[in-house]
Amino acid sequence: MDELVIGFAGLTHLGVNSLAAAAERGFYVLGFDENPETVDAMSNGQVDINEDGLTDLLKKNKDKISYSADPTDLRNCDIIYISIDVPTDANANSNLDPIKSIIHLVLETVKEETLIVVLCQVPPGFTRQIQQQHTNTYYQVETLIFGRAVERATHPERFIIGCADPSTVDSRLFHHLEAYDCPILPMRFESAELCKTAINLFLAASVSTANTLADICERIGADWWEIIPSLRLDRRIGKYAYIETGLGLSGGNIERDLRTVQSLGIKHGADTAVVESYMSHSSYRKTWLVEQFESYAGDLNSPKIGVLGLSYKENTHSIKNSPSVAFLENILRQGVQGSDIQVYDPVVKSLPELIDVVFCEDAYQASTNVDVLFINTAWDEFRSLDLGVLVKTIRSRVVIDPFNLFDKKLPKHINHVILGRPRS
Repeated sequence: MDELVIGFAGLTHLGVNSLAAAAERGFYVLGFDENPETVDAMSNGQVDINEDGLTDLLKKNKDKISYSADPTDLRNCDIIYISIDVPTDANANSNLDPIKSIIHLVLETVKEETLIVVLCQVPPGFTRQIQQQHTNTYYQVETLIFGRAVERATHPERFIIGCADPSTVDSRLFHHLEAYDCPILPMRFESAELCKTAINLFLAASVSTANTLADICERIGADWWEIIPSLRLDRRIGKYAYIETGLGLSGGNIERDLRTVQSLGIKHGADTAVVESYMSHSSYRKTWLVEQFESYAGDLNSPKIGVLGLSYKENTHSIKNSPSVAFLENILRQGVQGSDIQVYDPVVKSLPELIDVVFCEDAYQASTNVDVLFINTAWDEFRSLDLGVLVKTIRSRVVIDPFNLFDKKLPKHINHVILGRPRS
């Protein structure tokens, strides 16, 4: 059992982080991908995934890791995780075709006794159909977070396992999961598949509630940032609650789950009005940046704009449904010249569909001589900027800081606009 070999079919963000965690826990792992170029890059230590500590973890455990584009190599694995990121379209609808394709390939290749574990997020009912073709099939809820994937993969809070029979889980799967020293929760397939969606809906509820109250705070003279500490001390809400303000739901995953529940409600006759309200409020909240632009630069002739942050959140290169990118697209449509928009992001270095904007080498260059500076992503790098230097570069002394990165640190003569705080 100690020589258990674990395969990961799909070297995407999900697969690579999960593979690295399994190797760190002492298992021999095989990373499989149908793309030989991806396999060659991984074999040569070229990791095109921005996650803190991932490259070091892979290098540390390289003697336990092998890569292959040959599906027959999967026959050497005791457990095979289906580990492809689920793509979504512009409307946050999942495309399961790549998942079905690689499962079909695996089923054609592996032995009957091999365990197959679907790690991708799929709708209720999906895994049971696979189990009818391959008896030793399970579903495992993935709970990675972009920017914190290594931490979440190596030290999970719990494992949620979907099974044909929750009272009987294969000892090989238990052996693997017990190495992480966290609770293991077996349940029926449909419960596990809906569980990840449930988690994201509770997050959506917290985010939507916080943003609604922050909006009201701005309008009545209250300060959401003064309210947050009292909520964190309430045991019914808690210190880890998602109650800081944000620019709507982004990244694709939570939006996908809202769409999933909406579709299930329509199909089975359940009321999902609350889900529709989350989606509506998210769209509304994403207009906040544009509202600030119109307030502080809308009347200017040829305004010059600085933007810090392009990714949809900190510590990721993903711009999926990014509020910052949507903001840029909006002000370009309003007639702002791309040559008057200076942008900087620690990771994102190009926007193919926005080739006119000016990419800068650092935050200070992006803020030089701008009429309004927007801090659109909460990167730690921005928190540590020398604000004395920064404010000297800004032409009109307006900083739009929705995430309150510069809380009480800017000089009083700076018009510091924060989401959820009344304007000065």
